[in-house]
Amino acid sequence: MSILSKEEAKKILDRALSLSKADHVELSLSGSKGGNIRFARNNVSTAGEESTISLSISSSFGTKTGATSINEFDDASLERAVRRSEELAGFAPEDREFMPPLEQQEYVESRNFVQSTADINADYRAKVAKANLLPAREEGVIAAGFLQDGENFVARANSAGLFAYDRRTNMDFTITMRTEDGTGSGWASRDFNDANLFDPEEAARVAIDKAVASREAKAIEPGNYTVVLEPAAAIGLIGPMVRSMGARQADEGRSFLSKRGGGNRLGDKIVDSRVKIYSDPQHPIVPSNIFDGSGQAIKPMTWVENGEVKNMFYSRFWAKEKGVDPIPFPGSFVMEGGSATTEELIKSTKRGILVTRLWYIRSVDPQTLLYTGLTRDGTFYIEDGEIKYPVKNFRFNESPIIMLNNLEELGQPQRINGNMVPAMKIRDFTFTSLSDAV
Repeated sequence: MSILSKEEAKKILDRALSLSKADHVELSLSGSKGGNIRFARNNVSTAGEESTISLSISSSFGTKTGATSINEFDDASLERAVRRSEELAGFAPEDREFMPPLEQQEYVESRNFVQSTADINADYRAKVAKANLLPAREEGVIAAGFLQDGENFVARANSAGLFAYDRRTNMDFTITMRTEDGTGSGWASRDFNDANLFDPEEAARVAIDKAVASREAKAIEPGNYTVVLEPAAAIGLIGPMVRSMGARQADEGRSFLSKRGGGNRLGDKIVDSRVKIYSDPQHPIVPSNIFDGSGQAIKPMTWVENGEVKNMFYSRFWAKEKGVDPIPFPGSFVMEGGSATTEELIKSTKRGILVTRLWYIRSVDPQTLLYTGLTRDGTFYIEDGEIKYPVKNFRFNESPIIMLNNLEELGQPQRINGNMVPAMKIRDFTFTSLSDAV
């Protein structure tokens, strides 16, 4: 019962709506089921499946709101939950930013559900583990990985007549390979809505090759280097930048998009003119949500084009304050790239560093979008277009805004962490110190 059809979900929501005595009521019904397998030290360690379903009820009298949730949907349970949310609303403070429920929206057709992913079972998970464990043993490296898959649905309804429904699938896989002497480490990550696009043998080979090649890394001086960032490294800085494009933070002076004296930088050129970032609920590889948490429809949107800020996220409250239309956060984004492979970006580099990924990323200054963190799982020195040897990991201090103004070339985009980001070649990337971590 954890996955309900559109008709089944609407039936429960309609029953809950009919019980409400509040001025406004908003309902969110969601469920999920899925499974996972984990392996470490070249053996499977855990595996399992889980399912859950729940209904959240928010009742409002004026601008005072109370909320509760349940996972039983008989009439008596529904009525108790609705009454409880109404009771809690009586204890709530007035909400200055309260927004009444939305009326019915028009939604694009969802592309978030793929049957092949929903059909993943224990046998499939075991085959993925085998596709990584066998080559690891053959190559004399130590594998640790995690595969998680699932399908879920979400349905929303309110007292203003809105009803929305979406069904989704997703799978996430990460694999780390370590050499037995502990000096080399390789890593790969793959995530898809469509399991047919996943090749576990390919992910294993990438991680093994990185691990073997990164043994006995050399220490070189930190400083400003040209870097080739693989997509898994680039997303570590591009993702926080996109998620920081809220209009309210900018208008209140708390953002890299704030203007001195007030306002935001909508329409300003902030990065290299080759940068384009957009979102599309119907993108074939990274489809985004078709509605947000309030049921507001999400539409295709360009965020950065020709290096200029074209749009920013506006909550319904902040849009009302500013007299503009609300623009919800899409949940995923696409950064366009070029045609060059990562190997071609390396070949065109006279002297630089190849970075597999970034981790332990922390904000230093939100107003300049300065971040610090570490490289990990395969960092290599490039000279005359060739990888010469592995190097010890670095700590970096860098802003994606500065980085994208030092852009030399964009490579082919790849899905990573639910988004689409290209490999990229950047000059003067700032490494501040060495790290002994592998």
